[in-house]
Amino acid sequence: MAELWFSLYWIVTQFVRWNPINRKTFKDRLSQRYEEVLPAVDIFVCTADPTIEPPIMVINTVLSVMAYEYPTEKLSIYLSDDGGSEITFYALLEASRFSKYWLPFCKKYRVEPRSPAAYFSRVAESFHDPLMATDWSSIKACSF
Repeated sequence: MAELWFSLYWIVTQFVRWNPINRKTFKDRLSQRYEEVLPAVDIFVCTADPTIEPPIMVINTVLSVMAYEYPTEKLSIYLSDDGGSEITFYALLEASRFSKYWLPFCKKYRVEPRSPAAYFSRVAESFHDPLMATDWSSIKACSF
């Protein structure tokens, strides 16, 4: 009886194995189609101690979240600093200045990864577009 059951199970599951379905998500089409109905999103980045969590790591997290491909009027980002560190506050102030250059650069060239530290730690790529090379060097020069 068990052999009959497993034989039937094997036959039924062969159809799935013969013709697998691979689906691909087109994020740009989704955002164009459903942009009006996307919900508002609040993102909290929490930190407590600047010695355990360096401010540069926290700021890289904030900048990468700000670079999400989500409508800006529906995205709110909050930094919760339980330690009340002045260093983290100053780093966030500098990051707000840097974001004026970083966010348009990310959207223009579809940068991945979006964290400045992760992006600039990679080996410099050969740029086919001379405009991107100049933008890249100017962004890297003003990065912290």
